[in-house]
Amino acid sequence: ARDGGAPRARGSRAISRADAGRYICRATNKHGSAVRSIVVTVEYEPSIGETGCPAQRLWVEGTPAELACAASGNPPPHVACAKLGDGQDPPPASPNVTRAHAGTYQCRATNTHGSALRNVTVAVEYSPAAVSLRVLPSANVSRGASFSVECRAEGLPTPTYGWALPPAPNLRFAADNRSVAVASAAAANRGLYTCTATNRHGRRAGSVMVRVDGEMGCIGKGGGGGVSITTAASPAPSRPAESWLVLLASLGSLGAVTAVGLAAAGGYYLKSTACKKGEYNVRDAEGSSEAACLHRQRHDRGEVYGIQLTQP
Repeated sequence: ARDGGAPRARGSRAISRADAGRYICRATNKHGSAVRSIVVTVEYEPSIGETGCPAQRLWVEGTPAELACAASGNPPPHVACAKLGDGQDPPPASPNVTRAHAGTYQCRATNTHGSALRNVTVAVEYSPAAVSLRVLPSANVSRGASFSVECRAEGLPTPTYGWALPPAPNLRFAADNRSVAVASAAAANRGLYTCTATNRHGRRAGSVMVRVDGEMGCIGKGGGGGVSITTAASPAPSRPAESWLVLLASLGSLGAVTAVGLAAAGGYYLKSTACKKGEYNVRDAEGSSEAACLHRQRHDRGEVYGIQLTQP
């Protein structure tokens, strides 16, 4: 009888794994009895199930890489896993997970009675990477034209997108927030467009500069005591930080003098002829062809004239 169980009838039958255990054999006659204990081991081929070897795995980039897969069998089977398609074993536990670990692995359990196979799919999650922005049709936009800025990023889970950009009433965002469309571009649309991609593992941002042609372009002209300023596009509201363009012209110079300067914010220019010179405030030039003459200064080498341009 099995230890703790009922006696079994004599005879033969097929062995199963449930037959393994300790058995007590007792021999009895009218003169007494004898007892002997026997341990029965049942060997069988390997099997791999969901409990010891889940078919779907989720790894995170940068964590230790280890593909564990347990199999049942007697004798205990040896288990080896290889990535399908490259014939290579997975990295040992010490290296960290990379995106290259993603894929399907085949695990094989083997003992003296046979083998068993199981496929395991590994997905690797990682924080957003490779953020790129593209301006269509171009980052140099003509006033009144339309353009769009698209943002793309890699990441798992799929990133969500957020924007930091010049505020304007003519912005339209896509349903997935991956792009923004601008209709009838104006000076308010110039500046830095920054897209931030975010998922549960982190965030990353990318930026692109958009310029609107003719923004803040000024042409000074006049004769005698009259001076006027014509603006090619509407400037943004004035801010404390300002850039200065200084024109130095000798009073004794002959002919026309043309000076072109670019402000540090980029894209601003001023053209001046050899007419009456001075300092002009172009911050409030929107809707007007006139600007105020502020001042001029005298130096030993001549007169210095400054044109004040407001940064976007």
